[in-house]
Amino acid sequence: MNGVPRPNPRQTAALTKAIAGAVDLSALRARADAARNAASGSAQAGPGAPTAAAAPGQAGPAGGDWVVDVTEQTFQAEVLERSLRVPVVVDLWASWCQPCKQLSPVLERLAREGGGSWILAKVDVDANPRIGQAFGVQSIPTVIAIAGGQPVEAFAGAQPEAQVRRWIESLIDGLRDQMPGIGAAAGGAAEPSAEPPEDPRFTEAEDALERGDYAEAEAAYERILAAEPANAQAQAALAQARFLVRAERSDPAAIARADAVPDDVDAQLAAADAELAGDRVQAAFARLVATVGRTAGADRDRAREHLVGLFELFAPDDARVIAARRALARALF
Repeated sequence: MNGVPRPNPRQTAALTKAIAGAVDLSALRARADAARNAASGSAQAGPGAPTAAAAPGQAGPAGGDWVVDVTEQTFQAEVLERSLRVPVVVDLWASWCQPCKQLSPVLERLAREGGGSWILAKVDVDANPRIGQAFGVQSIPTVIAIAGGQPVEAFAGAQPEAQVRRWIESLIDGLRDQMPGIGAAAGGAAEPSAEPPEDPRFTEAEDALERGDYAEAEAAYERILAAEPANAQAQAALAQARFLVRAERSDPAAIARADAVPDDVDAQLAAADAELAGDRVQAAFARLVATVGRTAGADRDRAREHLVGLFELFAPDDARVIAARRALARALF
């Protein structure tokens, strides 16, 4: 699939082997073959010919239920068995994962737009660790497409919506001839809904992010906010873009330098960025809270504003943000 990360054959084989160790794929594969043969026989017999009834778990979900939460107990029925009829895209996430909070809503929106042509299965890896272990997941978010009971495509990390949309479209196109139920809404009566028109201003910014041109993305979001100061989507995206600009320049050695000079505010700000870029979120927050606590005047304001800016990269109800806000309040008052 053009422009989309693909698992290499060795990785795909490892995933298949891991899943096979957790559930029985032999029956699923037999049923997948039977479904394909039934579909082929029905097509040859012509309209009105009888078709085999779908086995439980094979049909697309009814009533627009195209986003499902999956547990270790429901994985076989909700993911593997459903994947015999339509692709199932597994979103492996956790509540503490900030990139997950960016990616999951995009996947949910695209699944609903797809109208049942594919299913999104959401797996909380903290609550269901064996699923993550079965896939050999090393970081989240990780997204894995399952078809015919086997992993066929995957990518890791948050991606811009435009890139995720292309990945889904390429996945569906690549599997259309192999799966009898693909490309139709649940019940086979309707095609997926038309894509909503994209705002070209956001497309420009997302394209810049995809190229790694974070400074241009920052400028694009600033232009949107100049015209629409209250645009919440642009405000959140601008905070992300500004941090990415700094993260691109961050130096892990800044942490050791800052530890050696605790009264150097510039060094503390740079170290906090490096820690956050290295996914040491609580360490970055704690560093800046401590800096606020031991400074005054303009230095204190700079440290506080920098910390509040980092909070904006996360959901307001993120437990780490809530704890750091409380610590900040104690340091200030």
